[in-house]
Amino acid sequence: MLSPMFGEFMGTMVLVLLGNGVIADVVLSRSKAEGGGWISVSTGWAIAAMAGIFTALACGSSDAHINPAVTLGVAIASGNFSKLVPYISAQMLGAFVGSVLVWLHFLPHWAATPNPILKLSCFCSHPSIPNKVTNLVSEIIPTTLLVFVAVCILTRANLPAGFGPVLIAALVWGLILALAGPTGTSMNPARDLGSRIAHAVLPIAGKGSSDWGYAPISLIGTLAGGALAGFAIRLLHI
Repeated sequence: MLSPMFGEFMGTMVLVLLGNGVIADVVLSRSKAEGGGWISVSTGWAIAAMAGIFTALACGSSDAHINPAVTLGVAIASGNFSKLVPYISAQMLGAFVGSVLVWLHFLPHWAATPNPILKLSCFCSHPSIPNKVTNLVSEIIPTTLLVFVAVCILTRANLPAGFGPVLIAALVWGLILALAGPTGTSMNPARDLGSRIAHAVLPIAGKGSSDWGYAPISLIGTLAGGALAGFAIRLLHI
């Protein structure tokens, strides 16, 4: 029997493979999708979220969080923290493996792309205008909305069987279109930290810095967003 941790690992791996993959498709030189733009990125991430959730469900996780911010928010809302460490560990590993697969898939294109920031953007968040305070806010707000609205959808809507992941995909699509411009917020600590570790250790041609100075802002912001959503859900009895 497949385990919930395996489901979280597989779901997060698929999420990151497709999500980081669409960014690589759009920004790496000599990709056939080069220059596809923000609509392509937001749509790709929406489909990545749907695919990741369905994969997690099929591989043993009835929760299908695929995101430490979601796991933290649900733990705070429910008061049950037993899944926090095992789920987050599986999600981080899944994000790392997904990023390694992106690197392998686009292997010739790293050397063909001269801009190291574009390469970094295929793995993790970085701000358009560096400012610790505003960047932190731009990480917190979308993540809070992701967790809070996702729980509202899944607990309050009278959904046909299997339709929940489709609505979550629509939510992700809208959040990225509306709010991801300032930092490219991942709304997912595993996607940012797990992928940033992959960027740091992989032999990516001409990769430059992994921007570890921004990593705490992204990590704190996304986890704070998940926690705020969890407290709001608990307070409002959603």
